[in-house]
Amino acid sequence: MTDSDHKPAAAGEQTPTPDILESVIESGQHEMQREPEGLLLSGFSAGLDIGFGPLLMAVLLTLSDGGYGDLGTELLLASAYAVGFIFVIIARSELFTEHTTLAVMPVLDGRASAGNLARVWGLVWVSNVVGGAVFTIFVVVLVPDFGVASPDAFSTIAHQLVDHGVRWLFVAGILAGWLMGLVAWLVAAAQETISRLVIIWLVTASIGMLHLPHSIAGNVEVLFGLVVSSDITVLDYAEFLLLSTVGNAIGGGVFVALLKYGHVVRGGG
Repeated sequence: MTDSDHKPAAAGEQTPTPDILESVIESGQHEMQREPEGLLLSGFSAGLDIGFGPLLMAVLLTLSDGGYGDLGTELLLASAYAVGFIFVIIARSELFTEHTTLAVMPVLDGRASAGNLARVWGLVWVSNVVGGAVFTIFVVVLVPDFGVASPDAFSTIAHQLVDHGVRWLFVAGILAGWLMGLVAWLVAAAQETISRLVIIWLVTASIGMLHLPHSIAGNVEVLFGLVVSSDITVLDYAEFLLLSTVGNAIGGGVFVALLKYGHVVRGGG
C-alpha cells in the first residue's frame, strides 16, 4: 500500500476504509509474530470460553416451554449462542474463524507468507477444538448432576447441525465464515466497547438464528450430542468438523478478506 492510501480524513469525514484495512493487517501481523505457546494457550482459552454459548442454549431449551421453530425460543437461543463469542472476542482470545480474515490480510498485502498463515490457522484451530472438547467433557460430567440442562437438550442442539447433507454443511459453513469475517472487519472499525458488543451480538446471533455451522462453537454443540446420544456418531462429528472448517475458511478468506482487500487497494477505498 502507498502513503497516499493512508492520508488522514478531512474534518467531518468518516474514518476512511484504508485505515480499517491497516488496522486489520496489523492485528493479523501481530498474531503471526506470537510464540506458538501463546497462540496455543489463547486458542485453548477461546475453545473453553465459547462453550458457554452452547451450554446456555441447552439450559434455556431445557427450561423453555417452546422449542426450535418457536419465535421466542429461537430468539433466546440465538442470544445465548452469542454469549460465547462475546466472551472470546472482547477478551481478544484467538478464534479460528476470526483468523480466516485477520491472518489472511497480511498475506494478501505481502507482509507475511502462506507458511505463516498455515502456522497460525493450524495452531489456533487445534487449540480451539481441544479447548471445546475439554469444556464438553467438563460440562457433560458435571452439569447433569446440577439439573440445569437435560441430555435431550444437548442432543436436540447437536441434531440441528448434523441432520443435513454434505452440500448444506459446506455451503452453510461458507455463510458462517463470511459472517465471522465481517465480525473481524467491523470490530476493527468500531471505536467503543459497546459498539463492539452490539456488532458481535448482532452477527453471531444471526449465525445462531440461521443454525449455520460454525466450526468452533459447533464443535462443542456436536460433541455434546456425541457424548449424550447414540444417534450421533463419530463419523457425524468428523464430517461436521471437516466441512464446516473448510466452509468457514472459504467464507472468511474469500468473501471478506479477499474482497475487502481488493476493493480498498484496487478501488481506492
